[in-house]
Amino acid sequence: QVQVSESGGGLVQAGGSLRLSCVIGERTGNSYAMGWFRQAPGKEREFVAALSWKDDKTYYGDSVKGRFTVSRDKTKNTVYLQMNNLKPEDTAVYYCNDRYYDDYGGYREVWGQGTLVTVSS
Repeated sequence: QVQVSESGGGLVQAGGSLRLSCVIGERTGNSYAMGWFRQAPGKEREFVAALSWKDDKTYYGDSVKGRFTVSRDKTKNTVYLQMNNLKPEDTAVYYCNDRYYDDYGGYREVWGQGTLVTVSS
């Protein structure tokens, strides 16, 4: 059963834009936040952006602040990552993270399979 599915990656020239989508599949538990992470070749996974489901507060990693925007569509249980002014160093596999409340006062996290973003110079 697929709980999280991201899409929208592809090849783009430097300075271009892409919009990634992350859809939450059917599950139990109330959403807490959804986040975007990325992992570039030869590097560890890093935080990109996140959105608090309750109040739409957004958070961004320093490397993407001012260029990326995270938003949501509650009807579709979907979050988007609008990526503008892309740079070659943005090349990575982008992962969606779904954080939601469990039944015991905590939360759980589920990761998507990732979508590849390649930015050429």
